[in-house]
Amino acid sequence: MKTKNLLLLALLAVFALVTSCNKDDDDPQPEINEAEVLVKYLESADSPLGKDYVNTDMPSIMPASEVKTLNETGQVYIMDIRSAADYAAGHIENAVNVELKNILTHLEGVNLTNYTKIAVVCYTGQTAGFATSILRLMGYDKAFSMKWGMCSWNAFFSSRWDNAVANGNAYAAQFTATAAAKGAKGDLPELSTGKTTGQEILEARVNTLLNEGFTPATVTNATVFGALTSYYIVNYWPLNHYENPGHIPGAIQYTPKETIKLSADLKTLPTDKPVVVYCYTGQTSAFMAAYLRLLGYDAKSLLFGGNGMIYDNMAAAGLTTWKPDQIMGYDYVTSK
Repeated sequence: MKTKNLLLLALLAVFALVTSCNKDDDDPQPEINEAEVLVKYLESADSPLGKDYVNTDMPSIMPASEVKTLNETGQVYIMDIRSAADYAAGHIENAVNVELKNILTHLEGVNLTNYTKIAVVCYTGQTAGFATSILRLMGYDKAFSMKWGMCSWNAFFSSRWDNAVANGNAYAAQFTATAAAKGAKGDLPELSTGKTTGQEILEARVNTLLNEGFTPATVTNATVFGALTSYYIVNYWPLNHYENPGHIPGAIQYTPKETIKLSADLKTLPTDKPVVVYCYTGQTSAFMAAYLRLLGYDAKSLLFGGNGMIYDNMAAAGLTTWKPDQIMGYDYVTSK
């Protein structure tokens, strides 16, 4: 009898072990919050740049004068991401025409050792800001967007900024000094790349953004003012400028290089409506829109920023504005 009991106990133990193993095999792996993994990675010393780029060095912008000087001594690699037709009509000597979606694969085939900087050039500095943000986050610490784009190189290219500021006071009467508060902290967006590490998720998201292009990451001031309550509007200026010269009605102030981080106010951004970011010129906000879209937010950069809405008030306050003296009159070449 004692032997039978021992045998029965042994069989039960084996059954329990097999059941446990089968249960472990059938249980799904615990889900990860991809957006959280990604933002923690990009804010850490393990990121491709070894630091939290968004809250330290962003944006990375260089003037046309520096591009010219470095180009004369072969120290800058220039990527022109405008259309092939516009590139052919006129471009900086030595610049290479590259589609936005191909900027990473292109640079992978370039020996950058002897270049001190990479200049990304577009029409106004805004698409280049978007592209440079992605390059920086991927570890290209030599990447800079050229300020004001080709508009600042020669008057032949300046029409886009000229036109933007020609109607640059259209919304001055609607700007306000009345503050709006940030919402309560919520969840991060849901990402579903199927990847598990920060680097893998970053690469998958970058691939998506480059294939989408810059257009989905933009919005015009007319569109925003036509439906103010449809957007969560981020005023990406210091607090004193938020108060004077004021801000878009309902816009909420976020301090550059301080508040859009996980330990601060990143999670106050909503995931259920578009997030419009605006700055002085649309160039810095293009950098930020790229970053937020990587994390899964439906972020959009307001084109031409304050320059396209309250130009005179910005000039009176001494803020960055497009002016004729920023057109350098440099030589350019054409493609036959």
